[in-house]
Amino acid sequence: MPLARRVRRSIDIWPGFVDALATLVMVIVFVLMVFVLAQYFLGEALSGRQKALDRLSREMAELADTLNMQKAANAALQAELVASKAEKERIETWAAGLGHDVNALMALKDELEARIKELDKVVGAREGELASERKLSEEARAQAALLSRQLEALKQEMARVAAALEVSEARDKEQKAQIADLGKRLNVALAGKVEELQRYRSEFFGRLRKVLGDRPGIRIEGDRFVFQSELLFDSGSADLGPDGQEQIKNIAVTLKDIAKTMPKGLNWVLRIDGHTDRRPITSARFPSNWELSTARATTVLRTLAANGVPKDRLAAAGFGEFQPLDPADTDAAFARNRRIEIRFDQR
Repeated sequence: MPLARRVRRSIDIWPGFVDALATLVMVIVFVLMVFVLAQYFLGEALSGRQKALDRLSREMAELADTLNMQKAANAALQAELVASKAEKERIETWAAGLGHDVNALMALKDELEARIKELDKVVGAREGELASERKLSEEARAQAALLSRQLEALKQEMARVAAALEVSEARDKEQKAQIADLGKRLNVALAGKVEELQRYRSEFFGRLRKVLGDRPGIRIEGDRFVFQSELLFDSGSADLGPDGQEQIKNIAVTLKDIAKTMPKGLNWVLRIDGHTDRRPITSARFPSNWELSTARATTVLRTLAANGVPKDRLAAAGFGEFQPLDPADTDAAFARNRRIEIRFDQR
């Protein structure tokens, strides 16, 4: 369990880089969303413009068909007018040659002229309609030209957005490469620091083993020294006895000797953890096992500081009865759970 705690602390160095990477991913997602929305609205606009162009094209085709029909009708009327005039001339020539009655010829002439005037009126009306249709056709062409220009402008805007997106993606790839390289270098540096700390921890534990000897109640478990509380404190007390003070002084001397050889960049700390058994304690000084375990850890910390260990390299914590080594309900288990753990750790 303490080893797992030390591993989690070494991993807490990453949050800054994770936040930076998360921010970068959010920026990239935002840019992609803007691009997708721009493409969607541009597509809608282009679709509407294209539909308008198609509608105008159909109208122009209908107008062209109508114009052709009007031209054909006009040509037919003009042909009829020419035929009428020819008929008139023929009749006049025939009347003059045969000497028909003048009144009858004049009546026929008037009839023909009236018919010619009606035909002229029809032709004029048709020509007016054709002029109006030509005007509408020109307006449709102008609107189609305007739509074409707007469509070209939209295409240019889409090209500019696509180019900006490509630049953003290239920058993103470059930043990812830099982050990956930085992560590799950081892993190498962390591995070196962990290896260096492990070497000094081994040296510290090795010297402590020689200084303290193979006394009962003192043992090494993983990355920590464990002292049974009875070696340092009386029952229910947080004051070090003479033997306990001597033991802590020996630890301080060993730690100061090793600290002299440590590089300044090695960020180490000596952590003292206090533990009790699960039998409750209630007194004026210690309302619970939490206060007792914390007070014992603080007493060891103050004794180390008083013997020359730098205060900024010391930390104390009280766990009460909540981190037992032996869950059994026996005196031996209770004695094993009452302990002071000293851990040489990375800050």
